[in-house]
Amino acid sequence: MERSKHKALVLESGLLLLLLFLVLEVRAQSLPPAEMDGFVYRNSGVSSDTIIIEAFYDPLCPDSRDSWPPLKQALQYYGSRAWLVVHLLPLPYHDNAFVASRALHIATSLNASATYPLLEHFFKYQEKFYNAQTRNLSRACIVDEIARFATEVVGSSYYSTFNSGFNDTKTDLKTRVSFEYSTSRGVSGTPFFFVNGFLLPGGGSAIDFNGWRKIIDPLIAAHGPKSQDSQHFL
Repeated sequence: MERSKHKALVLESGLLLLLLFLVLEVRAQSLPPAEMDGFVYRNSGVSSDTIIIEAFYDPLCPDSRDSWPPLKQALQYYGSRAWLVVHLLPLPYHDNAFVASRALHIATSLNASATYPLLEHFFKYQEKFYNAQTRNLSRACIVDEIARFATEVVGSSYYSTFNSGFNDTKTDLKTRVSFEYSTSRGVSGTPFFFVNGFLLPGGGSAIDFNGWRKIIDPLIAAHGPKSQDSQHFL
C-alpha cells in the first residue's frame, strides 16, 4: 500500500515538473517584437525597385568598422535607389560588445538621429573597449565609461538618463532581440550582408566601394529607370 502511494506521488511530482517545464518553455519563447529589428540608415520609403541592404554589425568588431566607409559611400552614390538597415550581433568573444550594442539602442530611444553618429564613434575609438584594454575594469565601470563615451555624441546633458537606460529592461530586451534575430538568419559573425534578402558570399569580410558597385549596378539595370509611381512598402 505504502509502495503504491509512493509511486503515485512520484508520478504526480513528475507530471507537475513536466507541466512546469512546458509553461516555462512557452514563456521563454519570444513573441515577434512590436517593431522590426534594426536601425534604418535613411528615413526614406522602400519601393518595388529599391535595393534593400541588410548589414549585421558588431560595434566593437574591426571588420565591421572597416566595412562601413565603403558601404556608406555606396549609399551616398545610389541615393534613394538603395536602402540600408543595420542589425546588431554583439559577438561573445568581444567582452563589451553587448554593452556597446545596448548603448546604441538607448541612444536611439533618446534621439534617433544620433544612432549612426554613435555607431561611427564606436568604430573610430573601439580600441578603448577591446578586451585587453578593459581587462581590469569592473562591469559597472565599463557601463559608466560607455555611457560617458556615448554622451559625447548624444549630448552630455543626457548622461544621467543614458546611464539609467542600462537599468531599463526594455533596452536589454531589444539588444537580446537583435542578437536572436541575427542568429535566426544564420549569421554567425560580422560583418554579414544581405541584398534583397539573399546572403552575399564572403561573410565576415569588408566589401570595398567597387565591390558594392559590381553587386548593385546589375540589379538597378534590371529595374531600369526609377519609376515615380512605384509602390512604396515602407
